[in-house]
Amino acid sequence: MTREQAYKLLTDHVKGQNLIRHCLAVEAVMKALAKNFNEDEDKWGNAGLLHDADWETTTETPERHTLELMDWLEDFDLEDDDALKQAILAHNHFHNGHEPPKTNFEWSLFCCDELTGLIVACALVQPDKKLESVTKESVLRKFPEKSFAGGVDREQIQLCEEHIGIELPEFIAIALEAMQAISDQLGL
Repeated sequence: MTREQAYKLLTDHVKGQNLIRHCLAVEAVMKALAKNFNEDEDKWGNAGLLHDADWETTTETPERHTLELMDWLEDFDLEDDDALKQAILAHNHFHNGHEPPKTNFEWSLFCCDELTGLIVACALVQPDKKLESVTKESVLRKFPEKSFAGGVDREQIQLCEEHIGIELPEFIAIALEAMQAISDQLGL
């Protein structure tokens, strides 16, 4: 699956600009993590881009989230790309009954999904509302504040240390730099 095919699939099913931007952010972070691990940046990026492609149609049925996307992916030749599907399914394992993450690929998607939301929240409290004004230190300061970006699961993010071997400050730095590189696309 090419990036263009993945983006078309996303935008065919997602109408909300904020959700598209979230998927773009996760794509950028996943590509950066793939580079960090010397893995396939395109595959990891596509997983990030597509991970929430069925969110708008499954909002009321979280147990179906990612499963509808798997049906849509049947139209593509992904015989040799089971890892992409497994990573997407694992990121919603709490609801869809799939196995929890096991590989660096799967854990990376699981952990960075929430982190992108925290970084966006940090940008939105900046006077200029720009990602370029956000620093690793400012994200780390906001991290323990449960009332800030209250919907962000900090425990899920912190699993980066145990499961992919990246300390939280470095994980934040990788994600922030990746998102800053596409700030125009993210509207931040």
